[in-house]
Amino acid sequence: MTKFIFVTGGVLSSLGKGITSASIATILKQSGLKVSMLKIDPYLNVDPGTMSPLEHGEVFVTADGAETDLDIGHYERFIDATLSAKNNFTTGQVYQSVIKREREGGYLGKTIQVIPHVVDEIKNRIISASEGYDFLIVELGGTVGDIEGLPFMEAIREIRHELPKTNTMNIHVTLIPYIAAAGELKTKPSQHSVQELRRIGITPHMLVCRTEQPLPKDLKRKLAMSCDIEYDGVIECGDAASIYQVPLNFIKEGILNPVSNHFNIKLKPNMEKWSTLVKHIILPQNEVNIAFVGKYLDLKESYKSLTEALTHAGAHLNTKININWCDSERIEDVGAYEVIGNSDAILVAGGFGHRGVLGKLDAIKYARENKVPYLGICLGMQLSIVEYCRNVLGLEEANSVEFNPEAKDPVIYLIDEFIDQSGEKQLRTHESPMGGTMRLGEYPFTPKTGTNLKKAYGNEEVYYERHRHRYEANPKYKEMLEKAGMIISGESNGLIEAVEIKDHPWFVGVQFHPEFTSHLETPNPIILKFVEQATKNI
Repeated sequence: MTKFIFVTGGVLSSLGKGITSASIATILKQSGLKVSMLKIDPYLNVDPGTMSPLEHGEVFVTADGAETDLDIGHYERFIDATLSAKNNFTTGQVYQSVIKREREGGYLGKTIQVIPHVVDEIKNRIISASEGYDFLIVELGGTVGDIEGLPFMEAIREIRHELPKTNTMNIHVTLIPYIAAAGELKTKPSQHSVQELRRIGITPHMLVCRTEQPLPKDLKRKLAMSCDIEYDGVIECGDAASIYQVPLNFIKEGILNPVSNHFNIKLKPNMEKWSTLVKHIILPQNEVNIAFVGKYLDLKESYKSLTEALTHAGAHLNTKININWCDSERIEDVGAYEVIGNSDAILVAGGFGHRGVLGKLDAIKYARENKVPYLGICLGMQLSIVEYCRNVLGLEEANSVEFNPEAKDPVIYLIDEFIDQSGEKQLRTHESPMGGTMRLGEYPFTPKTGTNLKKAYGNEEVYYERHRHRYEANPKYKEMLEKAGMIISGESNGLIEAVEIKDHPWFVGVQFHPEFTSHLETPNPIILKFVEQATKNI
């Protein structure tokens, strides 16, 4: 029978429930257990796919095409696993399912209420995500007391009653603030948070205490006593040099004892490889400077998977990645050399909309002409084709129909139909709802022999990477590009997946998002090769 660990948060948001959950899952996985994770988001959006990155941070895409919370990305990166749509659900999805069932007569005319109907739907989704695993770690977004979180709290409470007591554990992540003027750490916010949790009917078995100062033993005892928790269940969680250090810190804090005792199991995690990689992140032997050209730089969480993927590659190469954040609009104002001239490699990330495009084109031209290692992702690949067509082929009006629907040379276009991730034919036009016309999820691609893409991915004929985009490279221009020195190095069912430049040490553009499949223990191949090329360019 699957065992459940429910992780809730108190006092305030952004305490790190996701990293806490992923760290505990990592310890269990490295102990030889089958572990999966679930993120529950109490907001009413069906998914974060149509939210602005400035509103919600990055949208993470699973292999089966679900647009999910960025915490799912953390889960995959920590436990080295591929998760799916069932590993993240929202209030919007829950109510959508309940209302759909009611409209179809599934409740046999009963009055539909939060208890039991909405809560039962939540419980069913939690149980479904747990099938086939020894442990399911469930993180509930938001904080205790949020009105939208109450149905989920009730579901957690009921599951505890329906299963043996040793099959569920409640962990509460809370803040111990340090009041500088008084020179004291304060436990009262955490006490009130636990009181609110207990009022709902949930008693935590463990407190993970976020703090900027070490917690004295007396304060831990006070917390344990006032919150009715065993002393060894009060776990200090200070700021770490790297998020990947947190599992190691938890082990040093003695987290194995309360978890082992509660579930009556022996935990002996093998963290040797993990420790080595963390050491390479914190104390690397080498360093490189990578120009990261984007437009959502006000909230760097928008590129979380990509910055983490660079960290993974650096860990395996024992190299620190210094990211030079380059606003593409600033490049438009002052020129590429002024902004990216001192970088060892250039990365142009994905994005939507025309803002900052000219700056990205200038950065691509600079990388091409100055033989600087280059990686373009999604829009970064599309713009590398636009730049090549304009400045090498002489097609001055080459453009993407995303920016000019009437472009004379639509080298990036919107195909009328394509086969989606599930094998179904999809139709799309400029008027189609954006969320419904994306090429989302995992698709196969074939790398061309002798290319940098093939060297990165190895000997297999077909590989899989994840997508999140509407527009495609126009195959009408393929022959013209190849004659001029641009290599089509990867294809997927006739669609262009990757391009390279013949007379360049390392210039690669990929239509997919390689960062979505990068994990600490298994970095993405093309990003690893990109960073490796950057080290050679020092």
